[in-house]
Amino acid sequence: MVRDLDAGDANIYLEFEYRRVACPECKAVKRETLTWLAKSGRFTQRFEDRIGQMCREMTIKRVADLNQLSWDQVRRMEKSYMHRILKQHPPSQQLRAIGIDEISIRKGHTYAIVVADLDRHRPIWLGGQGRKEQDLQLFYNSMGPERCNTVQLAVMDMWKPFRKATLKHAPNAQIVFDKFHIMRHLGNALDQVRRSEYKRVSEKDRSFIKGQRYTLLSHKANLDLQGRRALRILLKVNKRLNKAYLLKESFGQLWDYKNPTWARKFFDNWKSQLRWQRLKPFEIFAAMIERHWDGIISYCHPDNKISLGFMEGLNNKIRVIQRRAYGIKDQEYLMLKVITSFIKTP
Repeated sequence: MVRDLDAGDANIYLEFEYRRVACPECKAVKRETLTWLAKSGRFTQRFEDRIGQMCREMTIKRVADLNQLSWDQVRRMEKSYMHRILKQHPPSQQLRAIGIDEISIRKGHTYAIVVADLDRHRPIWLGGQGRKEQDLQLFYNSMGPERCNTVQLAVMDMWKPFRKATLKHAPNAQIVFDKFHIMRHLGNALDQVRRSEYKRVSEKDRSFIKGQRYTLLSHKANLDLQGRRALRILLKVNKRLNKAYLLKESFGQLWDYKNPTWARKFFDNWKSQLRWQRLKPFEIFAAMIERHWDGIISYCHPDNKISLGFMEGLNNKIRVIQRRAYGIKDQEYLMLKVITSFIKTP
């Protein structure tokens, strides 16, 4: 007797008999395989699929309560469902462009690495016990040398272990540093200027700076009327913050260039504006860009114009999955949740 799809409020169970056959070759008695039966043997395949589909939208506890099942039963069925989905939609054997980033698993600087296929906009691997070089090597080892040689583009932040592991295992890959990580460094530089100006100016001028961190770091188009008014007053009162804000807003143009020469001229002109401005955090940021220039300017090549925002969106989705599950300690389960969440199912 196995459970099938419900009919309204009524739980449906199917009662049936197996055929058992004595094999003349191995002298063993074998039972027939029923394709409509789940691997556990306690539910039909379609009922298990329905539970897996519900888990894509709800917590395990909620699904268990709705179907009068235990938490462990729902979790096992969901994992089985996700394994089947992944088997039906395997990652491509030809990976041209990949994105690499680390995610926080839990508090205490516990990280894992997530890798995505940027051409097909789907994650393909999640693992490791940190963000060291040997953690990323686990991904390349699982791919094999042939698939590694197909990688032509690797988008990542400026973390050196990621770069070393990629150049070692994917020699044909061109490194591209992620725009959003770089702009985050620039935002941190602007925030340091804001804090230093708050300490430097008089008590009267501090009232214009206090509480304006979000206003300064946000794009002007994303601010409401009150935010734009506060920004206009702040930039009018403090010339140093005004200069830092304008430099931060203009730097994003670097990724619009398609010619490395013109991109270099833009950066040299941007850097020259720091002279005599006493913006030490921006000078440190400019020096960092100089050290990683090759990985930044590689995006100017027409063949390297791929979506740089996918990895940022993937990180946000992973955080939503973790919050919905109130934290996931099983890394295999988290990997399945992340990878299958981008696979469209009927």
